[in-house]
Amino acid sequence: MNIIVAADKNWAIGKNNKLLVSIPQDMKFFRETTTGKVVVMGRKTLESFPGGQPLKKRVNIVLTSDKNYHVNGADIVHSIDALLEELKKYPAEDIYVIGGESIYRQLLPYCDKAYVTKIDHAYDADTFFPNLDEDPQWRMTKTSDEQTYFDLEYEFTIYERLS
Repeated sequence: MNIIVAADKNWAIGKNNKLLVSIPQDMKFFRETTTGKVVVMGRKTLESFPGGQPLKKRVNIVLTSDKNYHVNGADIVHSIDALLEELKKYPAEDIYVIGGESIYRQLLPYCDKAYVTKIDHAYDADTFFPNLDEDPQWRMTKTSDEQTYFDLEYEFTIYERLS
């Protein structure tokens, strides 16, 4: 299973249920990486999408404790166990955890690869991703050349869990 996230230099990922910044190349990378795949998210992440609608051309699975939550076009599960059971239907390499913070933290132990867009800026934020640089179980195995979006510098990185 994979994780995909954009994080600032403090591993911040959002504020007020919104992304910190929208970088067109990062959005393109996200689209190209997850289209035709399975995306796993929490309810608040789904609700942050345009119209609160599931992402097109993907299997959308939402983990929420709200037993009354329903949305057309998404599979809803209510526990990690139910989620893991549901995910058995799909190849692990086709599964991408896409947020938010509590979902990332709960599912990180089940993931082997993390696609992290690292943004060289510190934002005012209220949600964070675990710092993989400080986690001895993870190592950065790939990094792109530095990219720029106006005056913002960022790079695409891949972290892999050490076996």
